[in-house]
Amino acid sequence: MVALSMVLVFLLILSTSKSELDVKISSPGEATEWGDPDLSLPGSCQPAPSCKKCILSHPSCAWCKQLNFTASGEAEERRCASREELLARGCPPGELEEPRGQQEVLQDQPLSQGSRGGEGAIQLAPQRVRVTLRPGEPQQLQVRFLRAEGYPVDLYYLMDLSYSMKDDLEFVRQLGHALLVRLQEVTQSVRIGFGSFVDKTVLPFVSTVPSKLRHPCPTRLERCQPPFSFHHVLSLTGDAKAFEREVGRQSVSGNLDSPEGGFDAILQAALCQEQIGWRNVSRLLVFTSDDTFHTAGDGKLGGIFMPSDGHCHLDSNGLYSRSPEFDYPSVGQVAQALSAANIQPIFAVTSATLPVYQELSKLIPKSAVGELSENSSNVVQLIMDAYNSLSSTVTLEHSPLPPGIHISYQSQCGGHEKRAGEPGDRGQCNHVRINQTVNFLVTFQATRCLSEPHLLRFRALGFSEELTVELHTLCDCNCNDTQLQAPHCSDGHGHLQCGVCSFPDMLRPPPHQDALCSSTPCCNPGRLGRLCECSEAELSSPDLESGCRGPNGTGPLCSGKGRCQCGRCSCTGQSSGRLCECDDASCERHEGILCGEGADHTQAIVLGCVGGIVAVGLGLVLAYRLSVEIYDRREYIRFEKERQQLSWKQKSSLQKRHHDHHQPPLPSSRKPSSLTRVGLLTPGFSLLGGWGELGLWVYQAAACWATNGHLLRRHPRGPASCCNLASLPLRSGGHPIHKYNKESSDYRSR
Repeated sequence: MVALSMVLVFLLILSTSKSELDVKISSPGEATEWGDPDLSLPGSCQPAPSCKKCILSHPSCAWCKQLNFTASGEAEERRCASREELLARGCPPGELEEPRGQQEVLQDQPLSQGSRGGEGAIQLAPQRVRVTLRPGEPQQLQVRFLRAEGYPVDLYYLMDLSYSMKDDLEFVRQLGHALLVRLQEVTQSVRIGFGSFVDKTVLPFVSTVPSKLRHPCPTRLERCQPPFSFHHVLSLTGDAKAFEREVGRQSVSGNLDSPEGGFDAILQAALCQEQIGWRNVSRLLVFTSDDTFHTAGDGKLGGIFMPSDGHCHLDSNGLYSRSPEFDYPSVGQVAQALSAANIQPIFAVTSATLPVYQELSKLIPKSAVGELSENSSNVVQLIMDAYNSLSSTVTLEHSPLPPGIHISYQSQCGGHEKRAGEPGDRGQCNHVRINQTVNFLVTFQATRCLSEPHLLRFRALGFSEELTVELHTLCDCNCNDTQLQAPHCSDGHGHLQCGVCSFPDMLRPPPHQDALCSSTPCCNPGRLGRLCECSEAELSSPDLESGCRGPNGTGPLCSGKGRCQCGRCSCTGQSSGRLCECDDASCERHEGILCGEGADHTQAIVLGCVGGIVAVGLGLVLAYRLSVEIYDRREYIRFEKERQQLSWKQKSSLQKRHHDHHQPPLPSSRKPSSLTRVGLLTPGFSLLGGWGELGLWVYQAAACWATNGHLLRRHPRGPASCCNLASLPLRSGGHPIHKYNKESSDYRSR
């Protein structure tokens, strides 16, 4: 174990010295790839032929625009690398072109409660921001929300007037005053409206018999109105008496099947905002029914195949006039219309249909469900409970995103509560108290360039304020060294941009040269070379090509990894050298880093091996010592029991002999020998190996001779033994050296 540890330590020293030597002999101009620990995207920066393509290739890429930064024969693509690599290769920090995304707050009014009635409250901040994104680089924006007290409310009561809701209508007729009083406890600005629905007036939903169309109720003695799909009765108003008066004029109707046409009514109430009278405040739609609903596809039963067009179709009487022409809307259409109108639905339904509407509520953002009593007597309390739940839930969402833009949320709801959202999700905080501020961290990331700025809108569901974000993408370099007919480019044969001789964006090359300019610098027509130093007529000259081949003049030009320009090789990709003979592209890589250029873990591995061996060795030694100690204690206890039994027998025999022969009794035990008393034999004496066993045997022989005068003999089944019990020597502390053998009536040495 010691030898192995010494070998590992030697390897450790050798590897350390080798790493130091590698650092010393590394060429300062050699390209090195560095991983960016803060980069969330995979991969690393790779060479690119231009500054624009460089910054678009990876968010960690930078471009060095220093003149003559690349060596002779080295490709201009090597100007594109990570910031750390370019600085290590000698590029001055001021010559680095590394555009970064940014954000600029254009409007940020402070959060405020507004007036007593909630008018003029500012609950969302900032209000307008300009965000510039570099593709692949995330930008994070903080959005703040303050729940104001007494925020205005518009409530539209949408009621099922099928015949089964007859007893509920009697109670709703006196609902207006009580509902306004309860809502005025939380806000001073509240308005209520009323609408009703039954079903489409076609078979098999409604009987089309003329008499049934006039009076669909079971008995002709009771008050009943003709069936209809949706009827807008009362626009939003603050007059409770007008609400009770208009609702009092309503009567029930009837249909044939159980599901109702409630989705038609919800969609029209959300789309016909002018007719309903919605304000730009908190909007609540209370939907009451005792049955389920028809959805898209059910209209085919009545011969209706045209899908709902998503437009308002109320006539002058407030009736949905084109109901027989369009199918029922889908759940997705209803959810989208409510979200677009910023309406929060409250489904007040009976216990029989409660599970259905609970599942529906999961598909509609910012909705609530409550159980309605048989006669709707608890509807006011149900509405107040749902309103408190909805108003205390803050959900931040955004308008549709342009292609290539991704958004994620992180909600900071106060205290230790944080909720991380998935990309494309929404931010949400629950149980937000009045006057409490919550924060949302919105992360933007672009994967492609936008052709023009895009306006993105954020809003908290159920509230009127909006945040407008101007999205821009940063997809080109802003080099300030652009020179037309620059002297650096062979006395004006090219244009200087970002440190290389090429056409600026305002002077793009002809279409036939555009492909060439994508990989090599562009010069004036007829000129080529890194600095536009030669003409096209000289390209076929054998003398010029000879400088791009090997010493024997054979082989491909520039080793097949570059272009021969002006008698010199212009290498492509990661190739380098006079003839582009050096190439790092074929070397093995791990996570984009060349093998051998990353961190050297040899030292840690060797230290771990040495530490592991030492730990295992110490564990084995401790286990051995522990087992020896346990074994010695057990043998000592066993020996003491046998010695006491033998001592008692010997004492009885001696007393008998003394009585017969009048002789004094012999002592019951012998004192330990001087060697044992001074502690020359210890439990660890056997660790000396073979020499220890030989010394133990010599000691035992001497003890036997000194005590009884008998020689030591070898027991056939064990080590050396004394032939007399009385001659048994003891170890220091009373531990026995010998073990009694019951078969041979003597003691065996351990």
